[in-house]
Amino acid sequence: MSLYGMLRTSVSGMTAQSNLLGTVSDNIANAGTAGYKRADTQFSSLLLETGGTEYQSGSVNTDVRYAISQQGALNYTSSSTDLAVQGSGFFLVNDPSGQTQLTRAGSFQVDASTGNLVNSAGLTLMGYDVSAGDPNVVLNGTAGLVPINLQNTKLAATPSTEGTFAANLPSNAAVATSPTAGANVAGASFTDKSSLVAYDNLGNAVTLDLYMTKTAENPGVWELAVYDQAAAPATGTFPYASGPLSTQTLTFDASGKLASGGSISLAVPNGATLTLDLAGMSQLAAPYTPFTASVNGNAPSPISDFSIAKDGTVYATDANGRKSAIYRIPLGTVQSPDRLEPLTGNAYSTTLDSGAIQIGFPNEGGVGSLLSGATEQSNVDMASELTRMIVAQRDYTANSKVFQTGTELLDVLMNLKR
Repeated sequence: MSLYGMLRTSVSGMTAQSNLLGTVSDNIANAGTAGYKRADTQFSSLLLETGGTEYQSGSVNTDVRYAISQQGALNYTSSSTDLAVQGSGFFLVNDPSGQTQLTRAGSFQVDASTGNLVNSAGLTLMGYDVSAGDPNVVLNGTAGLVPINLQNTKLAATPSTEGTFAANLPSNAAVATSPTAGANVAGASFTDKSSLVAYDNLGNAVTLDLYMTKTAENPGVWELAVYDQAAAPATGTFPYASGPLSTQTLTFDASGKLASGGSISLAVPNGATLTLDLAGMSQLAAPYTPFTASVNGNAPSPISDFSIAKDGTVYATDANGRKSAIYRIPLGTVQSPDRLEPLTGNAYSTTLDSGAIQIGFPNEGGVGSLLSGATEQSNVDMASELTRMIVAQRDYTANSKVFQTGTELLDVLMNLKR
């Protein structure tokens, strides 16, 4: 074995152990960093061709790898914008230049200047705007993603278009005398009455009066007439100034189930066409009992709070307690996450070895689940890192001793030549 080969091998060994100490140092420094993934240094020997009488020393190859796919423990917080992923997915974030990156660092908060959700590294959380309906999701690209903005969000007025009304109509009620409520004349008769609130195009509340009148026995026929309460007379029940907005005949079978007349459509004054689902109506020997009464739409109202569901949907809650979906947060996955390229700020970019980004939603397609009010801790094990540091320090010292010995032998050799 040549002295130069021995020196070269010793220098290679010290360099390798220096790299190991560097990764250990980074791991220890980021043990408390949310979303940090532990770095590890892998070694392999590089052998040179050796003859039968002389050994040719080689060197050490170093490969730095990251345990990106290893899940860190969860740290629960009191902030609803702190997010953690349980599973293989990553948050999709944009850096200041607009480049999309992947991260597990979910300590997001509202940026005071833009209103966007950003993490501690200043990366902006991206998602889909669902305020106008389901988004067009590109499964293998980031088209359509927008910043999650919680500062400039306002709930606009939404006209009512659909609703549900279900009640039990008493089977033992007497058949009403003519004229019935649908005729809208003075003295019109009805059996039961309820009211619902809908919204017009400007978000004004429109109260709808629903009159239910039994018109025939065996098995049971009822008339449903809907009026705008704003047109009701100042005294008495009928006649309204206009209407009815719509009428529907409900027919029940011998068992009290609705046989026909399962919906009613009407034009809300200054609003859209409202369709009420009546499939839950029944006629049994019990008092008049409303079961379900719901109508979509809302009046314009300031936002009082935000929440994020496990499926990634961001909800805005207005001053009236009404929740509306405004964004949905997707998660990105790659085939080989440990082959992603680490970037500043606990973020990653794809490489040829990692594979391209595939996009899905939490709780769907195996991308993992989303947890609000928590962050993922670093997956660094401090005890293991300290142990690796001691071993690397010992190996570095041994290699330096070999280098020192080789230098001394080389000095002796040079003196003999002189």
